[in-house]
Amino acid sequence: MIGLEHVPRVAPFILAATHLSEYDVPLLIRHTPRPLDFVSITEVFRNPLAAWFYGSMNAFPLERSRPDAPTVRIILERLREGRAVAMFPEGSIRSEADSVISTRRIRPGLGRLAGIADVPVVPCVVLNSAAYRRPLSWLPLRRVRYGLIYGPPLVPNENAERLESDYILEIARLHTLLRDALHRDA
Repeated sequence: MIGLEHVPRVAPFILAATHLSEYDVPLLIRHTPRPLDFVSITEVFRNPLAAWFYGSMNAFPLERSRPDAPTVRIILERLREGRAVAMFPEGSIRSEADSVISTRRIRPGLGRLAGIADVPVVPCVVLNSAAYRRPLSWLPLRRVRYGLIYGPPLVPNENAERLESDYILEIARLHTLLRDALHRDA
């Protein structure tokens, strides 16, 4: 893990991470030094067992196909309570070629949310979490190489698009740093 010093220990913030596999969530929970509330997709919450499981991890659903004012209120309420809210600005799991790392695009709204809540956005890149899809990765004594890097908090300003542009540039920088670190340590 690189950049843990950038994660606020007590103040509210939005953790905005890349999303290359379903294992990003457990790795963020494992390595972020404070509890996270996750914005998830409504489809997951349609299964009662999954809804209970995700709810027990402080996750809540977001309807991606339309503006979702109730979820925005939940996010703002949790941030007012001093919590950390984790989200994936790309909107879904992507391949690296289709992710913000390569396309330099995210769904709009991150900058506006940060501005309304007046909280910083901590950019985060997770790489190689998909290695856990291989059954051999779960065997005892197997070392799975993945990495997380947290960037310096981006402070909201009156221009939401500017924060989102800064976020995209920072994700590109963090991706390069993390990729190089993983190759160096291989």
